[in-house]
Formats: sequence, C-alpha cells, structure tokens
Amino acid sequence: MERALRAYMEVLRLVRRLPRETRPYYAKYARENFVNYRELDDSASLDELLQRAYTHTTWVLNKYSVDQSVADKLKEICCG
Repeated sequence: MERALRAYMEVLRLVRRLPRETRPYYAKYARENFVNYRELDDSASLDELLQRAYTHTTWVLNKYSVDQSVADKLKEICCG
C-alpha cells in the first residue's frame, strides 16, 4: 500500500507540470484510478498496475511535450 501511495503522490506532482487547463482532468483521472484499486492485495497485480501507471504517465507527459526524465522517480517507484 505504501508503494502505491508514493506512486500516487508522484503522479500528482507530475500533473503540476502539465498545462494549467489540463491539470484538473488528469488529477481527477489519477485519483479515480488509484481509488478503484485501493483494496488490491495481490502483489503481482499491483506491480502490473504500477507499471501501467508509469507507462500512461509518460505517455501523457510526452503528449504535452514535457521531458520524460522528470518521471524518473516514478519509474523507480513503479518499476523497481
């Protein structure tokens, strides 16, 4: 659970790098996804979800031309 919370906080930090008008949408999207899976106990499923969170986050950063290197901390949390 701690790892998922760290990933969520990092995603929210990265949302602040997006254009101002897109931040509420992506912050809400992140919250909904993390809340939907908060009861997950299986570590293999959690690893897969965190990997997807990292992949999706880097896709969004790339979409808005934000340097993906800012997601290095998220990569460390999600991908080991």
